[in-house]
Amino acid sequence: MSFTYNRLNKDDVAVLFVDHQAGLLSLVRDFTPDEFKNNVLALADIAKFFNLPTILTTSFENGPNGPLVPELKAMFPDAPYFARPGQINAWDNADFVKAVKATGKKQLLIAGVVTEVCVAFPALSALEEGFEVFVVTDASGTFNPITRDAAWDRMSQAGAQLMSWFGVGCELHRDWRNDIEGFGGILGKHLPAYANLIQSFSAQTK
Repeated sequence: MSFTYNRLNKDDVAVLFVDHQAGLLSLVRDFTPDEFKNNVLALADIAKFFNLPTILTTSFENGPNGPLVPELKAMFPDAPYFARPGQINAWDNADFVKAVKATGKKQLLIAGVVTEVCVAFPALSALEEGFEVFVVTDASGTFNPITRDAAWDRMSQAGAQLMSWFGVGCELHRDWRNDIEGFGGILGKHLPAYANLIQSFSAQTK
């Protein structure tokens, strides 16, 4: 069976942060709160570093789901932002879909809370419309490993690629000769082990 390795292309990808809301974050149990926040902000730093079009959306934020976490709003003050009045699937919101298509990008990086709903529903909808979908697994969270694994299986069977924020960053970067300190700084900021590696490198090169 032939296989085509479809890499992330920094010139053809947009990032969707779906429902990273203060109330919903309390539902995430497949990561510790600190781990999960770190992963989400790592993906955000990667999106900014590569200057990727980024779209933010929330669901029913005036209800128990709560507002978007302030760090994301602060990092992307000019990004399209859609407070959906009630649609559970972000793809059911016409303005959100219009903004996604307006980026002109064919690849979508999607992360959200919770994985089997806020990530899976728009991921499946985007796949149906011909987008390449990459799910950032560790910047998405849910109740437990059972529900998470079922969602991952459903999305991957439909054609989504499952990745980590670290894998996303490295596949976008492609070559260390493009940049060391900027990209390495992101890795060191969000991965303690990588911070040690970067510090060691810096000490040797001084």
